[in-house]
Amino acid sequence: MSEANFFGEGALAGQPLRMGSAVAMTDCELMRIEKKAMMEALHREHAFSDVFVAYLLARNIRYEEDLVDQLFNSSEKRLARVLLMLAHFGKEGVPQTVVPKISQETLAEMIGTTRSRVSFFMNRFRRLGFIHYSGGIEGGLEVHSSLLNVVLHD
Repeated sequence: MSEANFFGEGALAGQPLRMGSAVAMTDCELMRIEKKAMMEALHREHAFSDVFVAYLLARNIRYEEDLVDQLFNSSEKRLARVLLMLAHFGKEGVPQTVVPKISQETLAEMIGTTRSRVSFFMNRFRRLGFIHYSGGIEGGLEVHSSLLNVVLHD
């Protein structure tokens, strides 16, 4: 997630159980908005409503892309795609090549494979110069745009 994201919006449509979760990878600030207040803001504040609908549509597209990715791409391509997304490649502005510290277990959960497969691919990406571990306490991961070759190559 990034700035100005939402979660838990299923409650607005009457979803009784939360179907997903959000995990902060860096320090962040959250604002809880009660359902009634959110519904009133969506009806009253047109600019806010436009932002919210745009977010929902973009997230729906992302879900579709994730499903296609899971069905048709290898674990290696899925990992490359996730690393590029975490580094904000393809988003407006300049990509952040350094990804906050993230465990291989978390990456494995994100792409639907095992930690050992993630380790194997991460070592391969590092040997090929696609990524670089920053090390230290922060443990950031530098993602190079050349990693796009893994995603784009058939």
